[in-house]
Amino acid sequence: MEQRLLHTPEGVRDIYSGEYARKKALLQKLHRVVEGYGYCDIETPTFEYFDVFSREIGTTPSKDLYKFFDREGRILVLRPDITTSVARMAATRLSDGVYPKRLYYCGKVFRYVDSYSSGQREFCQAGIELIGIKNDLADSVVIACAIESLMAAGLEQFQIEIGQVEFFKGILTQAGFDDVQAEQLRKLVDKKDSLAIEEFLGNFSMDQKVKDLILELPALFGDIEILDRIDRSILNEQSLSALENLKNVYDLLSGYGFEQYISIDLSLVKGINCYTGIIFKGITHGIGFAVCSGGRYDGLIGEFGKNVPAVGMAIGTDRLISVLIRQKLLD
Repeated sequence: MEQRLLHTPEGVRDIYSGEYARKKALLQKLHRVVEGYGYCDIETPTFEYFDVFSREIGTTPSKDLYKFFDREGRILVLRPDITTSVARMAATRLSDGVYPKRLYYCGKVFRYVDSYSSGQREFCQAGIELIGIKNDLADSVVIACAIESLMAAGLEQFQIEIGQVEFFKGILTQAGFDDVQAEQLRKLVDKKDSLAIEEFLGNFSMDQKVKDLILELPALFGDIEILDRIDRSILNEQSLSALENLKNVYDLLSGYGFEQYISIDLSLVKGINCYTGIIFKGITHGIGFAVCSGGRYDGLIGEFGKNVPAVGMAIGTDRLISVLIRQKLLD
């Protein structure tokens, strides 16, 4: 027998004994939380047609997909996320016009890049999708469910950083950037690279107040008072509406008693081509990656022929277990 057959491929591993027991117990805790919020279980295929996750629809570049062919020569992929599969399902199998729909999933996803579990290419996601409602309350309830899920898992110290991609999109419109320039700036803002942002903006002419606001973006994070630092007189309607949504969601979460777990980050601009409103991620101390993430994606289901608003979140369960062990919160 070849020596390599005694080992798993790079990025996948065996889970057994006490480790599997911990994972099973965690998934049961998460399921109880989402069930209490009224979500029902669904399951999507492990592999789908390539076009379901094409760059125009999904958020994962083609080079990071596990692709293969069926007997008819059609390109198939192992799913890189489950939200896109749920969007396809919502536009086809669940298009009865009865809303809202509250859906919960838990399953494996596959990518060539590190995502929810450091170094892993096969990892587990558990998440919810609230389909058919577009308002501040829906946004806040999904974030509240994420907070309660992390609490139920045993995580004690964490923050949910909340941003609003339409705020950034509105600024891009005012600045007059094309798609290529907007993506270049987005990457710099997402990295909070102030010097590179200043150098980038030096190549363009625009209203000085708009330029100053863009330069300030990397520092616009913290408690809700950071919104008071923004000169609203220079903003267009798109950015103003985004700030109003952000403030209302914050107030609702504070009313639920979750104020200590939430913060604002206006430089949170990852995935702006997919997200259409509120966006968030859950972080904790001692690690450099998020344990959960989510946001509003009103345009995704429409890619499959049914224009329905939606908001959701996903927890990387493998990554969450790793964090709990590292923080000595699991036996």
